[in-house]
Amino acid sequence: MPVTSLALLREWVCRQTPEQADWLKTQYARLGESANERDLHLFLGLAPRRLGKQDLILSPTDLALANQAYPGWNPSGWSLDGAARIAALLIFQGSRPFPATFQDLVRTADARELVTLYRGLALYPQPQLLSFEVGEGLRSNMRAVFESIVHRNPYPRDHFDEHRWNHMVLKALFIGSRLGPIVGLDERANVELARILLDYAQERWAAGRQVSPELWRCIGPFAESVSAYEALERALAGTPDERGAATLALIAADTPSARTLLLTTPATTALVAEGRINWDNLTLLEAA
Repeated sequence: MPVTSLALLREWVCRQTPEQADWLKTQYARLGESANERDLHLFLGLAPRRLGKQDLILSPTDLALANQAYPGWNPSGWSLDGAARIAALLIFQGSRPFPATFQDLVRTADARELVTLYRGLALYPQPQLLSFEVGEGLRSNMRAVFESIVHRNPYPRDHFDEHRWNHMVLKALFIGSRLGPIVGLDERANVELARILLDYAQERWAAGRQVSPELWRCIGPFAESVSAYEALERALAGTPDERGAATLALIAADTPSARTLLLTTPATTALVAEGRINWDNLTLLEAA
């Protein structure tokens, strides 16, 4: 029998709070039978008080099962009560379509509740109909809310068109948010995004500002198409992490011009070949 996200969430919450397992089972059974949204709201309000707000404890095996249940789903960083709440939303069979219920929940949620609601996006029924609320979250000036959609969440990968995807990545850079935790970052790379980010990098350099090394990850595969070699050469002359990122980007480009530039940084290229520099570790000094 295939593993499901709901089954995993229920198991994890009950495992971490065995003293509340009977209460949880009773509440979930009631939510599965009741179409009354009052019951849902009561549970959502009670969950933090009954369970606590500590982190959800997950093992590598748990995370592997999460990815098996929904490719790209990574609930690391979730809270215990947040997991219980999302399980409740998956169980509840309301009289209204789920997107209408979700819209009301988002409208009245505080920042912490919004983070929980958005983290479950990929798992909800009719996820394609949640676009408006997702847009509100992306426009939020609260970084935690923005990152609950963008980081370790497969929803953008699966439901954003190219325009929304590109501007999500650009905003992440603009507010100083990391790109590495974006699910599907390499899979959804495109030439228009590379062009946008190259322009962004050049604007920042012109203003005397630093450029996030992660940016080159989205440019490298399209370096030829967007004429990025001059910019990549500049990055090669930068800090160790900039040099590592530019080297990785040039390897991804894999063109004659890219290979020529790689000849100027043999030590960093060797570290990449050895697996000591990658997109999750750009800070290794060449002398290490």
